[in-house]
Amino acid sequence: MAATDTAHKTVFGSCPHDCPDNCAMLFDVDNGRLVKVRGNPNNSFTTDRLCQKLNDYDRHHYNPDRLLYPMRRVGNKGAGEFERISWDDALAQIHDRWQQVISQYGAEAILPYGYAGNLGLLNGMNAGDAFFNRLGATTSESTFCASSNVTAQLMTIGPSLGTDPESFIYSKYIIIWGSNPISTNSHLWPFVLRAKRSGAKVVVIDPLRTRTAARADWHIAPRPGTDVVLALSMIETLVRKELVDRDYVEKYCLGFDELAGAAAAWPPERAAEITGIAAADIETLATEYAQTQPAVIRVGVGLERHPSGGQAIRAIDCLPALVGAWRHVGGGLLQMPIFVPSRGDFLSRPDWIDPATRVLNITRIGEILNDPALDPPIKSLFVWNANPVSQAPDANSVARGLARDDLFTIVSEQFMTDTARYADLLLPATMAAEQDDIQTSWGHFYINLNSKAIDPPGEAIPNVDLFRRLARRMGFDDDPRCTLSDTELLRQSLDWDAPLLAGQSWEALLEKGTLRVSVPPPDQYAPHAEGNFPTPSGKCEFVSDLGVEHGFVAPPLRQGRPDKQNSASIARVPDYTPNVDCDTDAPYPLQLLSPKSHGFLNSAYANEAHKIKVQGEQSVMINPADAAQRDIETGDEVRIHNDRGTLIGTAEVSEKVLVGTVVAHFGYWASSNKAGAANALTAARIGFAGAPGYYDVAVELTPVEPAS
Repeated sequence: MAATDTAHKTVFGSCPHDCPDNCAMLFDVDNGRLVKVRGNPNNSFTTDRLCQKLNDYDRHHYNPDRLLYPMRRVGNKGAGEFERISWDDALAQIHDRWQQVISQYGAEAILPYGYAGNLGLLNGMNAGDAFFNRLGATTSESTFCASSNVTAQLMTIGPSLGTDPESFIYSKYIIIWGSNPISTNSHLWPFVLRAKRSGAKVVVIDPLRTRTAARADWHIAPRPGTDVVLALSMIETLVRKELVDRDYVEKYCLGFDELAGAAAAWPPERAAEITGIAAADIETLATEYAQTQPAVIRVGVGLERHPSGGQAIRAIDCLPALVGAWRHVGGGLLQMPIFVPSRGDFLSRPDWIDPATRVLNITRIGEILNDPALDPPIKSLFVWNANPVSQAPDANSVARGLARDDLFTIVSEQFMTDTARYADLLLPATMAAEQDDIQTSWGHFYINLNSKAIDPPGEAIPNVDLFRRLARRMGFDDDPRCTLSDTELLRQSLDWDAPLLAGQSWEALLEKGTLRVSVPPPDQYAPHAEGNFPTPSGKCEFVSDLGVEHGFVAPPLRQGRPDKQNSASIARVPDYTPNVDCDTDAPYPLQLLSPKSHGFLNSAYANEAHKIKVQGEQSVMINPADAAQRDIETGDEVRIHNDRGTLIGTAEVSEKVLVGTVVAHFGYWASSNKAGAANALTAARIGFAGAPGYYDVAVELTPVEPAS
């Protein structure tokens, strides 16, 4: 949108955060200052409304605690003591230290660590790929979130967009499984409410009575990690009660008999013993789901954070085909519609990776940094768009690794996060209104443009420019960032010849700031009414050998490439694996869940007082029965602990949480909390498709004795 005059202008923006909504925004600027951020009405999913995390995004840009200049550490690691230096000095130090590391240990002793603090095509988690591939650094595999979810989807229905979230208004039965959209996918909720007002039944399946569950018609609370048993028992019920759409299954599905055979082991009576859900409720859920069409399932990422998570998602992905829900507009399943045709080869340059280059899964970053046998050892870590001390599992081991005197750590950041405090060099990064980018979504069918609206404060620079400067300093003139402008990089970052962009253009994106991919409108979109699944067989694959062929279980730390692992344990059909950490009675009898918060977005905004006021201070939710055993009451200061760490918070005794389970929302910074944060307790254990077991955590809860 063009400026109306020199003093005031409105610029298209897009939320950069790791959120399925990916809001299309408008930046209002007066005299060079961002004064307001609002929704772009051209996007009919996010419309003109922003979530409470973003509705004062202009204020966020002017936070007085922002990092403005390159800085060098002058105090102890972790103390957060720095002095200002120039960009030339910072780049020179990086160049010189890396040359030393490379000459002594090789380039694989350098580890990049970027993730989803920004999801832009230029400035997002892959912003450094081309540079580090050219450098020859260790290749980072990042599977913190969605890897298991996406892999399960690929194995079952393929890279399908799934059900259009705007089509939910036509649904008659909506299951929200492992998701809390009111807090973490808020623009979907109005479409759910419209369906509800038209008579749809809304069912939420979640161990915790979330804000969304409280507003559903029916809340079903399985024991954490048992979702695959519930899904398989639903399948058993569908088969036994002859509720399967046999015509759809015969025409468009593969492996029904094998799936039915696996599900036969889980009649509702047996499933009830594992899930804690009454057998009659399982029967009712399956029956209503089959007989109330169109029916749709929204699958969240919370499911995957257990040993059986990926298998649960595979089983759930089978359900819409079994009952023929895909036949209808508003029927089917919405999971991870992330298959927008971006040109990853152009942006990331995977052709620059030497086939012998080591691959390390950075979910295990604490183990990686502390492993004396790793060859070569990691001697330099480069962090951007990430806060591993807060977000990675086993946070105390991460902090120990970052405290190594021989580790040269560079962090690009906006604030003095828990991770930034350990940096040797700290580099200032821009925010969305200060850079150009394109955001694609993992929750709707739109692509959003983000245009620079204001100049960055101090000497902050976008990630794309950071890696451009590094490439030039290291002599990598073949990096596309060194030869093309940001505008041209963005123009070439999308595959405009792909079917999903048929009839679309760069110019159209510039004109409206958002565009919908080229699929039928929501009232006509039924992508798999006649099958056409983008799988090897073209059908919904109830059975799959992809896990056996490609190995979707994480390898040992030093084994190297993920495709070299022993994958014999991968089942052709979904199966159940009990929790690992929580399969014990003592000394840690409680299971910790650490769901995403309402007030923060991962660890973003957890340093701002007005967002903490919305979210509240760190609390610990516990069932009354468990609280009574420990003589704990609401308002007491309590300590959650296990062998890995400790978290202190305020007790909330509530029936919202199941017996044997405690809940502490994650995102809080350990440096501003009384003691620890949620990931001080989690283990760096990864399984199906590299998914970490964030919710497979055994703990104990004890009162904190008042100081004498």
